[in-house]
This record gives sequence, C-alpha cells and structure tokens, in this order.
Amino acid sequence: MKILFLHGWHSLPGGVKPTYLKDHGIEVTNPKLDDDDFQAALEHAREEFDKHRPEVVVGSSRGGALAMNLDRSESKLVLLCPAWKKWGLATKVRSDTIILHSRADDVIPYEDSVELARTSNATLIECGHDHRLADDESLAVMLWACQLSASGEKLPWTEDDPESNSKNKPIGDDATYICDSCGEEIVIPLDLTEGVHQRYVEDCPVCCNANVIFVDVDDRGNVSVHAQPEQDRDELS
Repeated sequence: MKILFLHGWHSLPGGVKPTYLKDHGIEVTNPKLDDDDFQAALEHAREEFDKHRPEVVVGSSRGGALAMNLDRSESKLVLLCPAWKKWGLATKVRSDTIILHSRADDVIPYEDSVELARTSNATLIECGHDHRLADDESLAVMLWACQLSASGEKLPWTEDDPESNSKNKPIGDDATYICDSCGEEIVIPLDLTEGVHQRYVEDCPVCCNANVIFVDVDDRGNVSVHAQPEQDRDELS
C-alpha cells in the first residue's frame, strides 16, 4: 500500500504518525510542505501525488485541508483533525472519507469534523485525547482506517444481535460477551493496540469462572467478541 502523508502546520516529516505507518509495512511518502504559503504547499502535495500515485492520502490538521483541496478523486482520504475551516476552499469530501478527531481537541474544534462528516455523509470516528492523535489507540485506528480505505471496503457498522453471545461494535468502543457459566452479560474494553485477533483468559466478575475471550476485527471494521469456558478450551488442546 502507498500512502501520501501530509503533515500539519509547523510539523516535520518523520513524525510519530507516518513512522507508525512505515513500521507496519506501508510505503509512506511524507514530504516537507511550506508552512507559510498554502498554495505552494498544495502544489508540492500535488506533485508528490502525481509522482507516487498513492492509494490513500492521509492529512493531519492543516495537512487535512491540503488533502481536501488536492482534487485527486482516485485516492481515498483519511483526515486527522482536519483544519478545513482555516485553510483552503474545500468544504466537502467524498462519502468514503474517514475522519478521526478527538472530542478533547483544543486546537481544531471537534464540531468542525462533525459538520464536515454530516454535510459530506462521511464517517467520523472519535478517538484520542488531544489534537495530536499520537496515543496508541489513535495510531492503531489510523492504521486500520488506511487499510480499510485501500481495500475499497465500506463501513457497514452493524447493530448488536440480541439473540447472540457475539457482539459487533465499531473499533474503539467497549464490547460485551455472555458468560457461559452464569449467563451474565460482561462488559470488556476493546484495545486495538493488542492486535486484530486476540485470545486471553479472564475470570467472570460475577461467578468467577474462567473464560477464554476471543476478539476479532475483520477488514471492514466489525469487532466480534465471544467467550467459551476455559475447560472447553483445554479439552480441545
């Protein structure tokens, strides 16, 4: 996968986010963009786009505004706290755009992304604790968003099935499973940084019987969680 990463205002190439993508086997082009002249930065971004033809353009803050103004419709966009109201003329994105933003952002209002997602029918995912989105969860969700965008898959968020002990929820949320021993619904946190296929043992907080917890994230972003008694797992080993 090829990604063009457009950094924010007064940021430098080789930051935490593009480095994280590179460390996960992605070919990342991360040019130094002019901080003072938006049009010069935009032209440079266009040159890099035409040269590398990335599947996904990731824009962070001011880089998000640059990504929106690139007008290169053949690539998907992943926008990180995009500063579209501060720079450029673009006010909408394609509906297959994924926007990541922290509600606690004190630089670019979270409401700006709410508005952009609503008027564009795009997907907004709340994550992180500040404007940088450099925490482990945000980095993992960014990687997932890039992989999903490049795959061409849609985002079919599903409703919980009340008849099943497996629950589907968007990434970054809590999930529940049904303890096979006592029948209680148990809430667990989801941590994508632990991987997209997780297996671990925990005691039910109600009946104290051990369960093997299975967490699986598919390439469309659905999270499936279920459990089985640890003794059943032992019998299968």
